[in-house]
Amino acid sequence: MSPRTSVVWTPEFLRYQLSDDHPLNPVRLDLTMRLAAELGVLDGVELVEPEPATEEDLLRVHEPGLLTAVRSAPEMPFDVGHGLGTDDNPIFFGMHEAASLICGGSIRAAREIAEGRADRAVNLAGGLHHAMPGRAAGFCVYNDCAVAIAWLLEQGYERIAYVDVDVHHGDGVQVAFYDDPRVMTVSLHQHPLTLWPGTGWPAELGKGPGEGYSVNVPLPPGTRDAGWLRAFHAVVPGLLAEFRPQILVSECGADTHSDDPLADLELTVDGHRATYQAMRELAERVSDGKWLVLGGGGYSLFRVVPRSWTHLLATVLDRDLDPSTSIPAGWTAHTTGITRVQLPVAMTDGGDPSFPAWGDGEADRVDSGIVDARRALYPLHGLDPDDPRD
Repeated sequence: MSPRTSVVWTPEFLRYQLSDDHPLNPVRLDLTMRLAAELGVLDGVELVEPEPATEEDLLRVHEPGLLTAVRSAPEMPFDVGHGLGTDDNPIFFGMHEAASLICGGSIRAAREIAEGRADRAVNLAGGLHHAMPGRAAGFCVYNDCAVAIAWLLEQGYERIAYVDVDVHHGDGVQVAFYDDPRVMTVSLHQHPLTLWPGTGWPAELGKGPGEGYSVNVPLPPGTRDAGWLRAFHAVVPGLLAEFRPQILVSECGADTHSDDPLADLELTVDGHRATYQAMRELAERVSDGKWLVLGGGGYSLFRVVPRSWTHLLATVLDRDLDPSTSIPAGWTAHTTGITRVQLPVAMTDGGDPSFPAWGDGEADRVDSGIVDARRALYPLHGLDPDDPRD
């Protein structure tokens, strides 16, 4: 029997419109849902509609001053501070309401699992992982990932694993739980020497009782499917098997793709599909199938995100799509009406997601990040950093 799965969605998510030319354009969400529907991925799925996060929800993570600034900024946009009014986080009307709704969507997805209605739940509008307790950052006004995790902790969860596969470091979530051993944050990202926000070094281990529960795997620019998957499998399963989370939370940014305009990794949608399937298998193995799935970055709005996240929805729903599946003509006709970008014709880039496992005796350019992460974290959990069996 397939696990029970909830998909959280409302067209109101499309209100998170930072500006017409901002990279985080919600058209990517609309096109994803259209593509998934036309391919039959959502057949028979009753979409779950969220409510906005309450002030109490937001204050589990954010400082009161940030909430005040976000509410007042549209009417008083000058020198508002708190990271607002920047190129990354421009001020827009309805900002608090839109950002609260996204947080509410991630809480609703978490609630579906916590209250036993689902084993898996997904909120593609979520994954805004850069917002800090007192400031907006990196296109993120409020941090729905951290807000949802904080809500789960309040429900009595004692071990939550957060795995972030966005090309950018999951800095806001790391900061939120840096001293909390109940939350293991794991981030695989482009090397901080080469990409904003410049954090996410293996030596960022956590502090106090949280030491050993912050995991970072930096990857060199140009990393392809095989290298990325080699790094993931070399570090993440071993740590999570030892941690034994009660739920796996995944931030599934699609900006590791070679077409993404804001970063320099070289994955394909085939590599993304393999990543999502690996996380599904991991949830089944280490968290009794409990899996909360969030969106994230991804700025190739027409060519990449809709295909990648349609594969994500298909994976969460156990309706895996053959990569050779053709893009439906109806989706193409709609999308050509809003862009001149050359559109893909199939759900594949022709990528090969096979990879040589770490410890095979051969060197790979991602191995320095693997070794640094394993040597920093594995001994703190009683694991051998040099033994590929761990």
